[in-house]
This record gives sequence, C-alpha cells and structure tokens, in this order.
Amino acid sequence: MSFESYTECLLKAYLLHTKQNEILKRKKEIFDEVSYFHNYKPNSILYVGFNPLILTDNTKKIYVTKISNSTKECLEQIGIKFTYIPETNLNGFTKKFDVVIALDEYFTFCADEIDQKEKVAELCNLTIEYIITTCRDYKNQEFKDKEFSIPALIKNGNNNHIFLEFHDFNANDRTMWLTNLYKISDNKLDFFGSYAKKIMYFKQLAKFTHDLGATSFHVHKNLMYKSLIKKNYEHVISIRFDNGN
Repeated sequence: MSFESYTECLLKAYLLHTKQNEILKRKKEIFDEVSYFHNYKPNSILYVGFNPLILTDNTKKIYVTKISNSTKECLEQIGIKFTYIPETNLNGFTKKFDVVIALDEYFTFCADEIDQKEKVAELCNLTIEYIITTCRDYKNQEFKDKEFSIPALIKNGNNNHIFLEFHDFNANDRTMWLTNLYKISDNKLDFFGSYAKKIMYFKQLAKFTHDLGATSFHVHKNLMYKSLIKKNYEHVISIRFDNGN
C-alpha cells in the first residue's frame, strides 16, 4: 500500500474527531515554530500526502501530491485552494517549492534502501528553502517497543474508534517491516492494508540530504509531533537548502 493510502486514513481519523480545532492549533504551532526558527515565511508549499496542517495554511500558493482521489475531493469540498500535482509529474518541478512538508515518518515508507534514497532525493530536488518532516528516534528505541504503535482512541458520541498499528518485522533484516493498520469501531474491524517500511536514523537522513545539497539539518528538541492514528511522538526535523545553492 502507498503513502497516499496511509494519509487517507489520517483524513478519516480527523473527520471522526470532535476536537478538530485543537488538532489544527497544535499542528499550526509546529509549523509556526519551524518558520520562526528559520526566520522565513514561504510563498509556496508542497504537501506530500494529507495532513491536517493544510487546513490551517494561508500560504499564497499551496500544492499537494501523493493523495488519493477521495482525499482530493474532500479537500475541495472543504474549500481548500490548492494545486494537485500527480506523483508522476514531480520530476518536472526542480527547485520549485519554498517549503516541502512530508510528515508522519514519510521517509520510512520504503521497500528498501534504494527506494528510501530515491524518496529523499526527490524531495531535495523539489525544495528551495527547507523540508519539514518527522521521524521517531529508532536508535534509542528498544526492539520490544517496535512491534506495536501506541493505539489511538477517538471518541465520537457513543462510538469508539480505535486505530492500531502492528509492525511485522522482516526476520532477516530488522531495519525493515510491514505496518498493518486496523480500525476497530465498536464491534467492526477494518483493515487498511500493509505498508512497507524501513528504519530511517537521524544521522542517516542527515547524510543523505547533505550529499544532495542540504546546508543544515536540525532536530527541533522542543517540538514533538503526534499522529491522529497513534500516540507515539515523532521528532520534528527541518532540512535547510539556503535557496537551493
């Protein structure tokens, strides 16, 4: 399954939530803090996949890629003004976007190391100023804590919606696994699919992006991101390119 399918689940979780304003406020605070850190307000942003942050964005030019048709239609119905770019057309947008936002551990959604490096190179090629992404600190995580994400519960009236991720690790390579995503609503179980994943370490991502022209790599110690479908915290990372030079 693809990243666009995964972030469609984020949209479904957001639509179920009764505290949408609080969610949007927290996501915007993260973006504002990163913008303040870099002392730069972008005129154009590319979102990779859906994230509630886009619902708070008043940037002049908003672009979105790697979203499903149903997510695209939902954003249009909500009234978000954006330009959709098919994934197959991304190679025509070299150094096009001031900021690229790829949250929810985007760089771990990979089949192998080659795929991972290609995903990093793709976003570096698109970015003028900086990338914002998130990632867990896998280096300091016990393996027994990697089998499940912390489940997320969304209460909506009398209905309970539980999102659960089970990580089925490769027996021959513990840096690779399949994330199986489920939603339990009262007595009904929905399976969203298996997502090929590969560990990304901070130093590894810093090396990949430095080799592709990044001039700084910053893990924001006072900023933590939490998805709508799991309660694990992810570190917020920004990767600077200084106008692509």
